[in-house]
Amino acid sequence: MAHPQLLVVDLVGLTPDLLAHMPRLRRLADQGSQATLEPVLPAVTCSVQSTFLTGLPPSGHGAVGNGWYFRELGEVFLWRQHNRLVAGEKVWETIRRERPDYTVANVCWWYAMGATTDWTVTPRPIYYADGKKAPDCYTRPPELHDELVGELGEFPLFTYWGPTAAITSSEWIIAATRRLMPRADLTLCYVPHLDYDLQRFGPESPEAAQAARDVDTALAPLLDDAERSGVTVLVLSEYGITAADQPVDVNRMLRRNGLLEVYTQDGMEYLDPWTSRAFAVADHQVAHVYVDDPADLEAVRALCTDLPGVDQVLDRAGQAAYGLDHERSGDLVLVAGETAWFTYYYWLDDARAPDFARGVEIHRKPGYDPAELFFDPEDRAVKLKAGLTLARKMVGLRYAMKVVPLDPSPVRGTHGRLPKEPAAGPMLVCSTPGAVAGSVAATDVRDLLLRLSGTS
Repeated sequence: MAHPQLLVVDLVGLTPDLLAHMPRLRRLADQGSQATLEPVLPAVTCSVQSTFLTGLPPSGHGAVGNGWYFRELGEVFLWRQHNRLVAGEKVWETIRRERPDYTVANVCWWYAMGATTDWTVTPRPIYYADGKKAPDCYTRPPELHDELVGELGEFPLFTYWGPTAAITSSEWIIAATRRLMPRADLTLCYVPHLDYDLQRFGPESPEAAQAARDVDTALAPLLDDAERSGVTVLVLSEYGITAADQPVDVNRMLRRNGLLEVYTQDGMEYLDPWTSRAFAVADHQVAHVYVDDPADLEAVRALCTDLPGVDQVLDRAGQAAYGLDHERSGDLVLVAGETAWFTYYYWLDDARAPDFARGVEIHRKPGYDPAELFFDPEDRAVKLKAGLTLARKMVGLRYAMKVVPLDPSPVRGTHGRLPKEPAAGPMLVCSTPGAVAGSVAATDVRDLLLRLSGTS
């Protein structure tokens, strides 16, 4: 008996509310099955994807957010890429114990590098020796790079994230997935488009509904391919995006209370994690607060509890209740209020902000920055500057895109805490009738994938 091929599309941000605007995906749901999904805390990409693939909560797999403080290095890092940062057996490794020849293609799911997949595609800019950065992707096997770039053009990095983020990047990813799906038993595809305008304009905005229609149109050829080929399809999401109207400056509060320290170079201030008594790694609606001296813990807890916009302050026992008690987690974990979210900002004067604060610099900022989705509205020439810097890139010159605002108020959507209502939270859609129903826990998705793949 032949085993079914399986396509798993991570359509980040998909909710029951948005499905109403997506006729092609709704047809898949009507012919198959659908359910709401219970995410883990934090409901962010790296944590939830790792749970999908291992069946473990963050306390088990260790991806406690999109980044954390690496205590052994004394550095904050977000968006690392090595799969060995994720503990636990991945679902395809489980399947291979029964079917050693089982093949897997990963198109842009996180922690792709070094994974035991057969085909890998993940964003990876070229960092030239002179500091210039150019769009590109990492592939395995290496020859897949020239095949995809030759057929699809270079990976559209500048529409994958940043103020010019758009449907183009999702279209490229879907096109690459269509080429790899016939070769693999399991194909993983990450589609980011809903993330952009829902954070920019909010989940109830006309732009959000249009984004849902646009990504549904982009997905249709892939879903049609799967239907014609008899591939089982599971479309799921990591979180739903909720309205946002309250940025919470947790690091500035810690600094004003003498707990966070900075060092200065060329008039710019940088977070000093080596000497700070307490600082936070902000990640959407969750912030990991690292406290150097246990004697400070209660004082820091009290300060965080009193900070407007903070809903919960979780110590180790509180983290355990959510499956978040891991050595990488902060000594305290803060959960924001329903429409609040945490900034990473630690400087008290914008004139002292580091230069990377005004750019798209996901690897240098010690926290997540949704303001990277916007051009600075205070700079009337900002789009002209952006065009000039891209022109400099095209002729091979070093450039820096300093167009991001330091004012977080334009952000209208956020995520990370557990959803209040299922209709505003993540969901699953499966082409198999009766495969899912009601509500499915993120920790049960791995077992669902085993069943859909025909593994005993």
